[in-house]
Order: sequence, then structure tokens, then C-alpha cells
Amino acid sequence: MSENTKTLSAGEPAKALWMSTFAFTVCFAVWTIFAIIGVRIKQDLALSEAEFGLLIGTPILSGSIVRIVLGIWTSRYGGRLLYVATMLAAALATFLLSYATTFPQMLLAGLGVGLAGGSFAVGVAYISPFFPSQKQGTALGIFGAGNVGAAVTKFAAPFVLLAWGWQAVAQIWAVALVVTAIVFWFTTTDDPSFRARRERRAAPRSLAQEFAPLKNVQVWRFSLYYFFAFGGFVALSLWLPRYLVGVYGFDIAHAGMIAAAYSIPGSIFRAFGGVLSDRKGARSVMYWVLGVSGLATLILSLPAATSGVAFGITPAVFIVVIFVLGFFMSLGKAAVYKHIPAYYPDSVGAVGGIVGMVGGLGGFILPIAFGLLKDLTGLWSSCFLLLFAVVAGSMIWMHLSIRRMERNALSVSAVAA
Repeated sequence: MSENTKTLSAGEPAKALWMSTFAFTVCFAVWTIFAIIGVRIKQDLALSEAEFGLLIGTPILSGSIVRIVLGIWTSRYGGRLLYVATMLAAALATFLLSYATTFPQMLLAGLGVGLAGGSFAVGVAYISPFFPSQKQGTALGIFGAGNVGAAVTKFAAPFVLLAWGWQAVAQIWAVALVVTAIVFWFTTTDDPSFRARRERRAAPRSLAQEFAPLKNVQVWRFSLYYFFAFGGFVALSLWLPRYLVGVYGFDIAHAGMIAAAYSIPGSIFRAFGGVLSDRKGARSVMYWVLGVSGLATLILSLPAATSGVAFGITPAVFIVVIFVLGFFMSLGKAAVYKHIPAYYPDSVGAVGGIVGMVGGLGGFILPIAFGLLKDLTGLWSSCFLLLFAVVAGSMIWMHLSIRRMERNALSVSAVAA
């Protein structure tokens, strides 16, 4: 990988990084489109909370499952081609969504919209070869900041929806995706690893070779971290507008603005998380992420201060704590992906794909679980109790694993002495 980077022209890595980040921002805006238009669709179709959770989670499901396939295809066919193809396919599905009139049609279109989320696996495998290992945490952190696309949707979509209807949101977002795909194709080059393989005419690695690292339990531990840091972020991005409307009586425009403000620190500071992971170590960053997130989710699990509750979380306190949670989630997302090219440099596509898939599945499973918990318990804050349980489980597993590695290292040192 380091040999490949030596052949790059000046400015080529920066151009690849910034164009990929821009494209991922647009893709993420499309991927989370149901966070806003889903509220209106829920009203139009009289959906239950669980059905609403399924609706907003369907694109997350398909975008998560397809990540592992796209990650491998990127290694074989190159990230530039796969990125453009993925954006065009997602744009077509998003445009067709505007013609859906029934719940099954919405779900079917949502599966296609989810392809936009699959672009993350393509971007990780495409960007990594442009940078040496000591800079990959920062580079992937900057790329991952494209999560801010969720904020773009929450800021802009409510106004488009109120002016022209939710169908116009789908059509305009689809056009934006097509334009981005065209611009990306004409402003980027193939990644150095793909170019090197093409010049050598090397045969692609077998599926057994691609998936060999998945036998390591460490990959699945990283996946659990990402289930919370990314999956929880996506789930809250989708769920917050509904939560603010249902709990505090906000209108959709104001709820969308607040949810967008949550998404911004949860996205932009991912780049800062990459820098911290490069300088301080991903393990230290993850300890802080899980510790603070555990405290934040525990606070948010308290009942909201409403007319029926004497003491509880006021809107102001809720907003402050959710911002803190979003910030530390952003650090966690970067810390997880710092590990992948460092531990698995020859399997970034497969390992990055599986970790991204599990994280994305969190974005699918959690909104449905939030809706089911609300239907079953009647407590809006039950969603944060669930997140607290995920954080606690992650912290325990991480700490036990690290202690085991430290004991093994001491044993090896003793034998060597």
C-alpha cells in the first residue's frame, strides 16, 4: 500500500478524499430521507409506531446488507466505478419512490433507496489506499463526516415538503444524486491499489481469502462498537423528529431543525475522532466514548418533563445531553475504522464491509425496537434504556478483551525472558 502511494501525483489523494466525502454527504442525505418524509407518510397512511420504525429502517437494512458485497466488488472492480454505479442506482430508486402510494410500495422503494448507504463501504475501500497507515484514521474520519448529510436532509427537506409535498423531496434528492455521480466520475481517478492490480493483471482474491479475517472474534467486537456508534447515530437521526413531536409537542419543521443540529456534531466531529485516534490511540478514544455515552443514555432514560410528570428531562436538558451523545458517537465511529486498515490492510473491503453492515443493521434494528418498546411500554424514553444496555455490553466486552490481551502479552514476555 505504501508503494502504491508513492506513484500518486500531487493533490490526487486530497481530491479523492474531498470528492468522496462530498459524494457520501449527498448519499447520506438520500439514505436518511425517510426521517422527514416518513412523518408525513405516517400521517397519510395512518401507520403504527412499529410500522413507522420499519419504514424508516428499511433503507438502513438494504444499505447495510449490501455493504459487504460492495466492499468486495470495490476491491475487484475499483471504487470509482462502484461509487458512480451505486449513486445512479440509488437515484433511480429514490425517484421512483415519489410514485409510491401504498405501504408495501414504500418499503420496496426504500430497499432501493438504501443503496445510497452502501456507498460507505465503497468509499472506505476506495480512500484507504491513497494514504499511508499513520494518516488513515484522519482520512477516514474526514470521509465519514459525510454523515452530515443527515443534517442536510433535516434542514432542507421540511421546507421542500411543506412547499411542494414529500414527493418533491424524493425527486429533488434523486436529481442531486445523479449530478453528484457525474461530477465524481469526471473529477476523480482510480485508487492506487486497483491501478496496481490492473497493471499486474493480478487475479482477484478468492472469497475464502476475502472473508478469512472474519474468523477473528476481534472483527465482531469492532462490529458491536460500530453497532452503537454508527447504528445508534443513524437510529437517533431517524427517530428524533418523531420523538420531539411526540414527547415535547414540537412541529415537524422545528423538530427537523433540532434533529439536524444533533446530526452535525455527530458527523463533522468524526474527522476530529480520526485525528485523536491517530494521535492518542483508538483504544483510549473508545473508553471515553463508551463511558460518556453510558452516562448520557442513562440520563436520557429518565422520563420527560411534561404536564403529567412533576420532575423529568426538560427540552433544554434533553437537547444538551443529546448533543453530547452525538459528539462522542462521532468519535467512536472514527475510532472503530482506524483499526481496520491497520489490522487488516489486505481485507479492508471485506472487514470494512462487515463492520459497516453490522453498524448499519443497528440503524435498521434500533428504530424498529424503539417503536416496539414505545408500543409495549408507553414510555418514549425506553429507547435510551435500550441504548444504555448496548453501551454497557460493549464496555464490558472491550474491557475484558483488553485485560486478556494484556495478560497474554505478560505471559509471552515472561517466557521470552
